[in-house]
Amino acid sequence: MNNLAVREMRADDIRLIASYWLESDPAHMQAMGVDLAKLPSREQFTSMMEQQLALPLEKKKSFCMIWLLDGEPVGHCNTNPTWYGDYGYMHLHLWKPHARKKGMGLELVKLTLPHFFEKLKLRKLYCEPYALNPAPNKTLEKAGFELMKEYTTTPGPLNFEQPVKLWRMTRDQFTGLYPV
Repeated sequence: MNNLAVREMRADDIRLIASYWLESDPAHMQAMGVDLAKLPSREQFTSMMEQQLALPLEKKKSFCMIWLLDGEPVGHCNTNPTWYGDYGYMHLHLWKPHARKKGMGLELVKLTLPHFFEKLKLRKLYCEPYALNPAPNKTLEKAGFELMKEYTTTPGPLNFEQPVKLWRMTRDQFTGLYPV
């Protein structure tokens, strides 16, 4: 496997994340369940991320880790919404097409989970990907998440109504699978 690592988001990552959302192939975004008409402007994205980055950890509604391949950012994984000390909803994004479908997502999720559980003091971590997007669903299963249910909803402010799979990992499951 290539040299994979994760780190907390920095201010200079904001432009990369905004570019991913606003410049990605529309077909890729729709395959993730994104309603392109709901995407905010670059200025709105930037402002929202700057505000979250400036908040103390206990107040953040979104906490983001940058995924690195050979030292270069290739994606991000964030919790949003986040309830510090309780639970959060995780989102997985590989920005670079060359990094997709190679098993890197699973390894990056494994590197990210300790940050979410330990820094955010989570008791539970959920992920609710589009049911018709096989990559995140396979990744979550392999990472040890438990499938809770499949149902139809509009999972977030940037999504269209869609079937989703709700996955969950508890702190006990995490510590059993990923001992420190």
